[in-house]
Amino acid sequence: MKVLIVNNLQSGLKDGAIFEFMRKLSQDGDELIIRNTDGKTSVAALLEGAHNCDLVVASGGDGTIASVCYELRNTKLPILPFPAGTGNLLSTNLDQPEEPYALANIIRDGYTLDFDLGEISCNTPQGQLTKGFAVIGGAGYDATIMEYAERLKGPLGPSAYFIAALAIPTPKLAHFHLELDQGSVQIEGIAVLVLNFAKILPDISITHANDARDGLLEVAVIKPHSTVELVPALVAAFLDRSGKFPHRADAIESFKTKKVKVSSDPALHLQFDGEAPGLTTPFEARVLPSAARLFVTHQEYQHLTEGTLDNR
Repeated sequence: MKVLIVNNLQSGLKDGAIFEFMRKLSQDGDELIIRNTDGKTSVAALLEGAHNCDLVVASGGDGTIASVCYELRNTKLPILPFPAGTGNLLSTNLDQPEEPYALANIIRDGYTLDFDLGEISCNTPQGQLTKGFAVIGGAGYDATIMEYAERLKGPLGPSAYFIAALAIPTPKLAHFHLELDQGSVQIEGIAVLVLNFAKILPDISITHANDARDGLLEVAVIKPHSTVELVPALVAAFLDRSGKFPHRADAIESFKTKKVKVSSDPALHLQFDGEAPGLTTPFEARVLPSAARLFVTHQEYQHLTEGTLDNR
């Protein structure tokens, strides 16, 4: 087995778990290639010759993993997301373990499924920028949290996001114009999120109609005007996994679509999978159906397929 490992040295706690993973995965005759980046070398450069390998391991935060998935989109080359970041939302949504030995066993078990990706485009002073995302892209309150939390992630880890949210009690309210497959929508809110996956914590999902394998994105507008007003929606998400909690719809309005154009007044900052590059609305996003083949646990495979054909 020939394995290419793309490892972001700057992700998360920098605890070297990827090297424990390599020790567990290695068997007689295997070739493990590790290519590291501290942000200077691009993911595209690290993936050179990936088609000659049996699989790729993407070690880093959600941004690193999404970049690997996007570069390898539609190749059907299996990818293991290795959660080495601060939030690790993709692994949360896939119900993956974080322990290196358990992650090595996922590869040996050999269960894979094809998942959608998102693609987001916006204008910059240098021209149009197009990036892929695996979990969430969007604009507004979430991007502000990501920017604020960036300097806190080192000392505080995942709690940096909660501290950042509390530090912004009155997010900027905007008027959004959404151009969806089914028509245009005018709506006010503090954020617009384009969801491929919807979990933000193991027991909290932004919406409950989300399916990252249906060839659609879900656009969710967060409507409360303050951090305090968001609390009932979070409680609703935690208490009612079916999404029928009566106060939930007051806080979040969502739409299914293959593509969306988003503009806002005022302009709001963007983020995609935790990366906040300082860009602002407007932006466009579209779904890339079944673009990434990911390793999953046997339990998650059974949960998601329910009798469909196995990719093993």
